[in-house]
Amino acid sequence: MNPARRHLLIGGAASLVGGGALAQETPGLALNGEWRQGGFAFGRTWPRALIFVDGEALTTASDAGLFVVGFDRDAPASVQIEARGPNGQTTRRTLTIAPGRFPSTTVNGLPPSTVEPSDPALLARIQREVLLKTEAFTSRVAGDDFRDGFDWPLASYRVTSQWGSQRVLNGTPARPHYGVDMAAPQGSIIRAPADGRIAMAQTGMHFEGGLTLIDHGQGLITAYLHQSRIDVTAGQRVSRGQAIGRVGMTGRATGPHLCWRMKWRDRNLNPALMVGRRAPEVVYNQL
Repeated sequence: MNPARRHLLIGGAASLVGGGALAQETPGLALNGEWRQGGFAFGRTWPRALIFVDGEALTTASDAGLFVVGFDRDAPASVQIEARGPNGQTTRRTLTIAPGRFPSTTVNGLPPSTVEPSDPALLARIQREVLLKTEAFTSRVAGDDFRDGFDWPLASYRVTSQWGSQRVLNGTPARPHYGVDMAAPQGSIIRAPADGRIAMAQTGMHFEGGLTLIDHGQGLITAYLHQSRIDVTAGQRVSRGQAIGRVGMTGRATGPHLCWRMKWRDRNLNPALMVGRRAPEVVYNQL
């Protein structure tokens, strides 16, 4: 085929979106994922292309042209994704974002210091921990360890709290719950759901207890809360299926469980939506 007659198209003729509908490919840009509040889009485009979301440059595609974009709990009804290639190529796509369904949940019996802390020394400790977490969430590993999707981090569990639910703690309305709570026996093995690099591994956090963060590339970070034991260290590379810690009930918890969270830059995502999803594959089509 004459190179001048080739154009990069990625994936097949269409991709499944979050609501189950089919969306046609755009030349130079393929997207799949869960296009809903709390969801995401995996994309493939030109290697090292700059990715704009609603006109703001937010990430850069990997050397393989892969990237990820997240839609937070309050994402608008439509989002425009634009890729600008290193040689001046430009392509864009507007996605329709489905609304999420976020029930209200009530949790009672928590120690008052974990709901409405007032002790000055404790407040100072919490602020120090906020700074530690904030720094860890700025991790930006250049890569695409998210490309093969995610597994559940526990082999056996029961979901006790859905992502995005409005929480009432000890009778006090709180911010939405940005995790999936997975009840499991104390000491159950927690495994990395995808490859990545440890951005934080810290025991004894006031709210989170044992906390681990994994950077899967381009600011897509998963978090594992309330661990009884942590088996990794900051900066370490981990592989899918590798043991990273054990289920516990440390921090703000009333029973043994894993709270599994995900963030893309400053946006909170539902990690369950990424289980079993893969980034688009590359094909070359004749124009």
